[in-house]
Amino acid sequence: MEPEVTVNRSIFDFCYEIDKYTYILANTPSVKCALLYLLIMLLSVVTICGNLLVIISIIYFKQLHTPTNHLVLSLAVADLFVGIFVFPFSMTFSFSLCMNSSNLFCEIRGSFDITLTTCSILNLCCISVDRYYAVCQPLTYKAKITHRVVVIMIIVSWGVSALIGISVVVSRINNEKCEESCLVKVLMANTIGPIFAFYLPMMILLCIYLKIFLVAQRQARSIHNTTCQSTKSGATVSKMERKATKTLATVLGIFLLCWTPFFLFAIIQPFTSVPVTVVEAIYWLGLSNSMLNPFIYAFFYSWFRAAFRMIISGKIFQGDFANIKLH
Repeated sequence: MEPEVTVNRSIFDFCYEIDKYTYILANTPSVKCALLYLLIMLLSVVTICGNLLVIISIIYFKQLHTPTNHLVLSLAVADLFVGIFVFPFSMTFSFSLCMNSSNLFCEIRGSFDITLTTCSILNLCCISVDRYYAVCQPLTYKAKITHRVVVIMIIVSWGVSALIGISVVVSRINNEKCEESCLVKVLMANTIGPIFAFYLPMMILLCIYLKIFLVAQRQARSIHNTTCQSTKSGATVSKMERKATKTLATVLGIFLLCWTPFFLFAIIQPFTSVPVTVVEAIYWLGLSNSMLNPFIYAFFYSWFRAAFRMIISGKIFQGDFANIKLH
C-alpha cells in the first residue's frame, strides 16, 4: 500500500507540482506564481538599491565617516546580502518547502538566513554599545570607541555569525539519519538556538537602550534648565547624539517587529501545528526588515537624504564632493 501523503497548502503551491511525494517547480507556472515571483524580485531590487545607497553614502562622503556609521555600514552590507542571496534562494526554495528537506540548496539558503540574521543582531548589539558610550559616557566616548575598536567589533560580528551559520548546516547534514535523539536535537535547534541567537541579545539590547533613554531624558531636562551661553555647543552635541540614538532605536524596534514572530514560531514549532501560509508570511515579514532600514535612515537624517539625492542624480560622478557639507 502506498503511504498516505498529507499536503499543507502554502502560498507557493501554485508554483510547484508533486512528483513522488516531493515538490518540484512547475514547468508552466501560473499567473499567480508569476505575480508572486515578480513581487519578490521587486522586494529584492528595492533591498539591494536601498542598502547600496547607504553603503555608497558612508564610504564616499567623509562627513559620514564616524564609528557609528561604520557599524551602520556593516548592518547595511548584511541587508544587502539578504537582497542578493536570500531573496533569490527563497524564490526557488521557500521556507515551508525546506522545513523538512535536506536539499543542498535548502541548506545553503538556511545557512545564509542564519548567518545574516545573526550578523544583524550582533551589529545591532555593537551599535547599542556605541550609543551607550556616546550618550551615557560622552567624555570617554572617543577614547573607548575608536576606529580600531569598531573594526574589531565588525570582524567579530561577521566571524561569529558565519561560524554559527556553518555549524548549524553541518549539524543538520550529520544528523540527517538520527533516531531517538532527534527530539532532543529538534528541541536544541528550536529553543536553545533562538534563545542564544535572538532572545538573549534582544534582552541585552533592550536593557541598554532603556538605560540610554533614561540618561538622555535626564540630559534633556538638564539642558532645558541651563541658560548659560557656554553650554550651547554641548547642548547641540547632546541633541545630535539623542537623535542618532532615537534613529537606531527605531531600527532596533523595526527589527524586533519583523523577526519576533519568526523566532516565536521557531520555539512553538515542535509542539503545535502552524498553518503553512502563516509560516510563509512571518518568514517574509522577517526578510522585509532588510528593505526597511535605508528608508528609516532617509526619514530621520537630512544628511542621508542629501547623500541619496546626490547619488541618485549622478552628481557625485560630476566632481569631487567627498568633503561637501551634507545638510
